[in-house]
Amino acid sequence: MRGLVLGGAASGVGKTVAALAGIRAFENAGRTVQPAKAGPDFIDPSHHARVAGRPSRTLDPWLQGDDGLRRNYARGDGDVCVVEGMMGLYDGSAASTAGVAAALDLPVVLVVDASAGMESVAATALGFEAYADRTPHDLDVVGVVAQRAHGGRHEAGIREALPDSLAYCGRIPPRDDLEIPDRHLGLHTGEEAPLDATALDAAAETLRTDRLLDVAREPTLPATDPDAGAAGGDGRVDRGDDDRPRIAVADDAAFRFVYPATRERLGERATVVPFAPAAGDDLPPCDGVYLPGGYPELHAAALAEGPALASVADAAAEGTPVLGECGGLMALAETLTTADGDVHGMAGVLPASVERRERYQALDHVELRARRGALTADAGARLRGHEFHYSAADVASDARFAFDVERGTGIGGDREGLTEHRTLGTYCHVHPESGAFDAFLDEVEA
Repeated sequence: MRGLVLGGAASGVGKTVAALAGIRAFENAGRTVQPAKAGPDFIDPSHHARVAGRPSRTLDPWLQGDDGLRRNYARGDGDVCVVEGMMGLYDGSAASTAGVAAALDLPVVLVVDASAGMESVAATALGFEAYADRTPHDLDVVGVVAQRAHGGRHEAGIREALPDSLAYCGRIPPRDDLEIPDRHLGLHTGEEAPLDATALDAAAETLRTDRLLDVAREPTLPATDPDAGAAGGDGRVDRGDDDRPRIAVADDAAFRFVYPATRERLGERATVVPFAPAAGDDLPPCDGVYLPGGYPELHAAALAEGPALASVADAAAEGTPVLGECGGLMALAETLTTADGDVHGMAGVLPASVERRERYQALDHVELRARRGALTADAGARLRGHEFHYSAADVASDARFAFDVERGTGIGGDREGLTEHRTLGTYCHVHPESGAFDAFLDEVEA
């Protein structure tokens, strides 16, 4: 599957809108498009999925390793893959758009905010092209998309200033209906604030689909089978439905942040039973529970009033394995205080009170080392993940932690992973390439 990376000159230049317009433009040209996102983000991929009609692949060398990243790309399905970058092209110490492009050997088309420039857009792109030689990555910057650019003289000035080495791949017009609203943790999700279809069609028409297709190329293949399990594990497991464990996965407005590969891996080894705690669903009969990240702080009242959290607490006390990531950790705590100061009772499985703060409390790639055998790792094993949250947890003095923090903020600075019974709550989001979900499923089956 050929692909290209849309890298930004900086954060906030409009990469997401450019990616969505690219997806629509390729589709209008009769191509089947596989979207992807560089980095650990959950929100931009929700917009990709809404436009493309298929899940967006997560590509992060810190979370997956280079070969795991290549396997995840290879699991995609389409004629062409549009990879939206993270931050600016070269930004990021643990993972960057440049690193993703280099790992896959895909070309980079630079998205530049052209709202107040013409020749300077070309100068910016030339600088990004030349800077590649100063990085450890073998990188090709091959073209430019001019974001927020008018047609006519404005477009012509940008196009004519570009050297032959940089293809002009079109523009995104400056329109208010091509802006996606944001809040804490990033943009509103694709389910909440999809782009206007007419505006997206207009943006797609101003891209040069022929040139984008010309620069796209086949990626470096993974060393192992794309259908292999985490880190080249056992791969797909063919078991009868009666023998498969049932994993209840919270899936609603409060628990949105799940990597597609996580759903796939759970589905390969278990029967996944979705339920919607914020919508009033109770916990279904199950052998294990997964509470992903999301926005429980925006739905705290509904969660407190519904039956699911009390049922999760009962299941946890009976020894059912329960995994909560970030928002899931918040839901497993004793109380959750919202930004308005309202206090709501949560499941009460973990000895902590969580409060939503005005400023983000952590944002980084993470590395953890298991202090003892944990729900997602053996003693001494290391897990890599990502943290981004606005809440803080006040934990009891006798709280037990599963991990030491090697990189990142964690729950208590140098500690992560509150644990009780066979329950683990952590601020760290992990990808199935880490082996964490296989370890969780092994514990469910034990």
